[in-house]
Amino acid sequence: MTRRLLVATHNPGKVTEYKSLLAGLHLAVTWLDEVGISEDVEETEDTFEGNAILKARYYASLTGLWTWADDSGLEVDALDGRPGVLSARYAGEGATDADRYRKVLGELAALPDAPRTARFRCVVAVAQPGGKVDTRDGTLEGVIAHEPKGSHGFGYDPIFYIPGFQATLAELERGVKNEMSHRAEAAAKAREMLGVMLSEAEGGEE
Repeated sequence: MTRRLLVATHNPGKVTEYKSLLAGLHLAVTWLDEVGISEDVEETEDTFEGNAILKARYYASLTGLWTWADDSGLEVDALDGRPGVLSARYAGEGATDADRYRKVLGELAALPDAPRTARFRCVVAVAQPGGKVDTRDGTLEGVIAHEPKGSHGFGYDPIFYIPGFQATLAELERGVKNEMSHRAEAAAKAREMLGVMLSEAEGGEE
């Protein structure tokens, strides 16, 4: 049996990535725009896991479809984990990626002796319409550079430096980044989890 899976995003690029990742499972992957949903869920939780679960459960209940949702962001140790769940809104409404990462650089400049260790974190939640939900997470460790470098990627990538590569994420080719990213790790774990969930559900429907 092929089951429809709703990916809770309006981003077609993310849908394409997830379709590739989920190939081989008995799934027909769809997304919010394709099923006619334009509304967004207000992310009111204070953890990535909480927001991922919130979105997955909401859209699963709304559509009656199994739903895959994620939440991710940057945690800087010297800033007590900020920007965290506020990563996309850290410099206020209408701010650009550059506005957001320059705010982080400015805050760290005020703490010249503080460690610059940081990580990207992603949590994927998969919810069934009946309310059952499970999550998997991924992280990518690095440090915050003193100035932005690179033209690839988006968000905080220009200031996220990975010592093992001696480069920021924005200096790495997309293929290299995607293989090692926090989102790739979380998604790979979630794919395994989803395969088990599908097998259990099919067994229960016999």
